[in-house]
Amino acid sequence: MNRILILGASGFIGNTIYKELSSYYETYGTYYSSRKTFEQNKMFFRYDLEEDDIYDILEKVKPSIVISALRGNFPAQITAHQHMVEYILRNDCKLFFISSANVFDAYSQYPSYEDDKTLSLSIYGRFKIKIENMLLRISSSKMAIIRLPMVFGNASPRIKEIKNALTYNEPIEVFPNLIINVTDDDKVTQQIHYLINHKKTGIYHLGSIDLIHHEDFIKEIVARMGNYHPIYKRVFTTNEDRYLAVLPKTNTLPNHLQFHCQDIIDHHIFS
Repeated sequence: MNRILILGASGFIGNTIYKELSSYYETYGTYYSSRKTFEQNKMFFRYDLEEDDIYDILEKVKPSIVISALRGNFPAQITAHQHMVEYILRNDCKLFFISSANVFDAYSQYPSYEDDKTLSLSIYGRFKIKIENMLLRISSSKMAIIRLPMVFGNASPRIKEIKNALTYNEPIEVFPNLIINVTDDDKVTQQIHYLINHKKTGIYHLGSIDLIHHEDFIKEIVARMGNYHPIYKRVFTTNEDRYLAVLPKTNTLPNHLQFHCQDIIDHHIFS
């Protein structure tokens, strides 16, 4: 029986993973912001990234799998992950790290695959690469790097932002030249559940298997939200098409876990 610890289980992605796994495994989580639901849940530990040592929680829970969906101070996260790596090397434990397509944001001319070399121009991308490199130095049987493209879903920060813009008649930013793939919280959690169940490790790109222009995708979602008259702010960072997409090639999942951009749009009632 797997004992799972989700770091950042109060956040958007972490909480969806917790809800998916807690019916099947002994699942613990950490939270930072106090909310009654977390304080009263005996499976949750309060964890302040900058004040607390993650080692204390690891020693209490003794997990067989740690899923890191942490957010917050980058240097503090790097220290926490160093401590996690030390822990998993000494114990029968694996670390699943939620990474991002931004580890490839310096490569704009094509989509990226699992074994491509990482290179980023953004602070966020370089931070994710630092932790990935930490994991790539240990045995692949001890870790999984899970790279996500843009994540949507009814409760996602991106959808909330669009809804707010529509409510207050503010412009919605779209990137006409940006080609992406996408996912949502439900798909990510189903795929991670599969990886755990089937004892998978290594690098996984968990996104749609096809691509779409950012502007087209956002406009389709807004059209689903109702009869609005949105204001779009078209942001051009380059005159050429550029890619920010992570596609699977070597580590593909079964057909029932593969999906297209349109599935993400059709899956939700973004009202």
